[in-house]
Amino acid sequence: MVTYVVRRFLLAIPQLLIISIVLFGLMQAIGDPISTLGARTPPRPEEKARLRRMLGLDQPIHIQYLVWLAGNDWLLLDMDGDGVGETPGPRRGILRGDLGNSLVTRQPVVTMIAERLPNTLLLMGTTEIVIIVFSLAIGVYSALRQYSAGDAVITAASFIGYSMPVFWLALMMMYLFAVNFKRWGLPYLPTVGMYDPAVGAEPVEIARHMIMPVATLSIISVAGYSRYVRSSMLEVLHQDYIRTARAKGVREWWVIFHHALKNAALPFVTLIGLDIPFLLAGAVVTERIFAWPGMGRMFIDHVDRSDYPVLMGILMFIALAVVVFQLLTDLTYSVLDPRIRLN
Repeated sequence: MVTYVVRRFLLAIPQLLIISIVLFGLMQAIGDPISTLGARTPPRPEEKARLRRMLGLDQPIHIQYLVWLAGNDWLLLDMDGDGVGETPGPRRGILRGDLGNSLVTRQPVVTMIAERLPNTLLLMGTTEIVIIVFSLAIGVYSALRQYSAGDAVITAASFIGYSMPVFWLALMMMYLFAVNFKRWGLPYLPTVGMYDPAVGAEPVEIARHMIMPVATLSIISVAGYSRYVRSSMLEVLHQDYIRTARAKGVREWWVIFHHALKNAALPFVTLIGLDIPFLLAGAVVTERIFAWPGMGRMFIDHVDRSDYPVLMGILMFIALAVVVFQLLTDLTYSVLDPRIRLN
């Protein structure tokens, strides 16, 4: 297994390199970061030219990529426009752990990600737990009660939940549980932020602010994932080894949860393994609507400013997370199904 893990990480190196080249090329098409500086007072043409020289944005795209990748200690830039090359400020490159500085805030990208990542992990970790628990519970119940009234209700509710756009669901929840509940004199939920500044970052206060974002993200995912669990369970429950276990007098709950669910969970594990890396990057729409200070909100804020160092940092973080969690998914396969061998 150790050999398999090492080989997968070695294969990931060229994959991440190709991904970084493609993303860096796409970043050049999202807009001009210099034009967005200065807020309501855009910089004059001569100031834009000077800023481009200082930031190295006047260099060819392959030079910019090499600076982003390996640093600029090998590069001389004409920073003052006098025709003489000068050594720019230190930049070590992503290969040496430096994601660069934001073009908007001038803060290190690593620092900005480190500030927002815990908030995203709190929201998305809670969401993922809710998704896993409810998807398994609903899917297993629906499979065991196939074609019953409960199964029909769950099926209808799943189709409705899965078809709702996330922004519409978020706005409807805000309208019902915040606006109308307050108007009706009922306990209502907060709509924006991570906590009320007047109360502080108390656990109960943060939990109240998480209810609607977590519910918004969970409802759609549970509606879809529970169908996968139901389908997999129905397929497994008709296998010969399940009938054999029942014929041998094995207790029903042990047959369902030990024999059937372990094998039925393999497609579900695949979905979760693909889902988690993108949850780490934050939910762009949900975080923006509920003003949750996470990675998704930071990403959309800096897309508007064409701040490509921040965008590249977040996207490469997602790419690395995909590689890591795909490896963890494969390792989970070998635990759930002893027939799978990783060589």
